[in-house]
Amino acid sequence: MNLELKKLEKFQGRSGPLLLIIMDGIGIGKHDESDAVFLAKTPNLDKLFQSKLMTQLKAHGTAVGLPSDDDMGNSEVGHNAFGAGRVFAQGAKLVNNSIADGSIFKTENWNTIIQRGLKGNIIHLIGLLSDGNVHSHIKQLFALINDCEVKKVPKIRLHILLDGRDVGEKTALKYIEKTEQLLAKINSNGFFDYKIASGGGRMVTTMDRYNADWMVVKRGWDAHVLGKARKFKSATEAVNTYYSEDENITDQYLPSFVIVDSNEEPVGKIKDGDIVIFFNFRGDRAIEISRAFEEKEFNEFDREFVPDVFYAGLMQYDGDLNIPKNFLVTPPAIDKTVSEYLCSAGVKSFAISETQKFGHVTYFWNGNRSGYIDEKLEKYFEIPSDRIEFDKAPKMKAVEITEKTIELLNSNEFRWGRVNFPNGDMVGHTGIMEAAIVAVETVDKCVGRLLEEVKKLNGIAIVTADHGNADEMFDIKKGVKNVKTAHTLNPVPFIIFDPEYNGKYKMANIENPGLTNLANTLLNLLGFQSVEEYDKSLIEFI
Repeated sequence: MNLELKKLEKFQGRSGPLLLIIMDGIGIGKHDESDAVFLAKTPNLDKLFQSKLMTQLKAHGTAVGLPSDDDMGNSEVGHNAFGAGRVFAQGAKLVNNSIADGSIFKTENWNTIIQRGLKGNIIHLIGLLSDGNVHSHIKQLFALINDCEVKKVPKIRLHILLDGRDVGEKTALKYIEKTEQLLAKINSNGFFDYKIASGGGRMVTTMDRYNADWMVVKRGWDAHVLGKARKFKSATEAVNTYYSEDENITDQYLPSFVIVDSNEEPVGKIKDGDIVIFFNFRGDRAIEISRAFEEKEFNEFDREFVPDVFYAGLMQYDGDLNIPKNFLVTPPAIDKTVSEYLCSAGVKSFAISETQKFGHVTYFWNGNRSGYIDEKLEKYFEIPSDRIEFDKAPKMKAVEITEKTIELLNSNEFRWGRVNFPNGDMVGHTGIMEAAIVAVETVDKCVGRLLEEVKKLNGIAIVTADHGNADEMFDIKKGVKNVKTAHTLNPVPFIIFDPEYNGKYKMANIENPGLTNLANTLLNLLGFQSVEEYDKSLIEFI
């Protein structure tokens, strides 16, 4: 693909590098007691927030391709939007559209699933049971179940992953009750046999990402496939038991469990000939379990038994690596990303984060594309994340990321780079205010160090975020304080740090600017004209 960039006449960029700093999960909140960003001591951000070269960006809802403005943003769609420069319909919206028009049920793969199910093979549905709309939505699961009922598929087993992260931290029973009611209604005529078979909290069962901890996937495999986990008569019993044993435990950390019959036998082990559908639409926490089902040569853990199944994802989670091979809804085809344009122009860059967000500054930034666009012009650096609950180590690897970034900036090898600090998001998800404050303060210190280096090198920095999280750690409803572990609907900051600023440009007057406006801004600050099909630049030249 030949993508041409034209040079600006009035501005050629600075002599030093351009650094994009993404403070993951650090939005602009209410500046009250619920706002860890506000409560934290952040001298560097405080100065930046006073800059003339600052605005706020929408990072949720329709601004990033989600179905409505009630939908919180997330790191996947946020980095897609950054790199794409314009809005693409995202996972949830694509799936909703395909269910609404019925196209999902007319695909060859769905027909294969139904035909196998009609022959007596069990359809297993694995995924996150909530309406958080970040990784999945319970309505989409119910749509799949209802179509199976309409087409007289006799047996379904559900393997439910409990959320407590994108929804309230102890809301699992609400979603289980809705699911049990649906299954009971379907089963009432005696023909159907639809049951919950296993489950567990999302952070300890199945939904690992970026190869951070394969034991999470193994626990899911053991429960879903082998029927090996603590035994209960129902999912409700499992959750209530775990709550009673540890009053501080939240849904995302609930141990794995298996539902058994009156003979103490698992009701839904996955066997040869069965069908498995992973019903999450978001890719990062779906790839590893998909690999476990699909790969013949697999060395991440001992699977013990590998059933011969027809495996499908709700979407394809990695197009370059074809994971999984079968899927129900085609992911957004994001082409002409800003990095493709810059590689075509011969501009060298780096991307860096720790494991938890490494895929965001690479795979998602590049439009759901694995690997390099041009290995001669790009270098990606992953700092391994610690395998520990993030409230226990809220500084994460921010210091190590900073030190490596400083090294890269001083190498004089790269014209620009992008860096993601995961702290505000990953620690924000724990719901622990004290830890979130430490996380934000750590990011602030690291941002300060990077800005000092950018200034020494006569460069420019952009400081922004992909969505909010730490900016709203709890809310109060009917006088009750509710811990929030989910992302927020708050805007995020966008600041240009340009020590040599001389008034040649200013912030543009754009109605409702969002994350997609970053791409053209990035190009302008590197001395290139805007790309016509991208959303407008956040700056205009005087």
